[in-house]
Amino acid sequence: MSASDVLVTIEDGRLTYVYDDAVAGLLTLGDATTTRVSHVEPAAEGGWTAAMVDGPVLGPFALRAEALAAERTWLRAHRGL
Repeated sequence: MSASDVLVTIEDGRLTYVYDDAVAGLLTLGDATTTRVSHVEPAAEGGWTAAMVDGPVLGPFALRAEALAAERTWLRAHRGL
């Protein structure tokens, strides 16, 4: 993932985005609060799941990258991130 792949929203002077190392520099722009919105973890039955906080569990997916992609798709559709 590159910085150009990260969706950043600005509301009331605050930046909101899904953290990625590609945009770590945004944390230096002022006071920052990090909030967990999901957990991507190995699934009990094999593969990977993306458990959304206050939302569904997505998967299982064969690859971790698939779970991360589903996580981002869900966050864009349901949280505007």
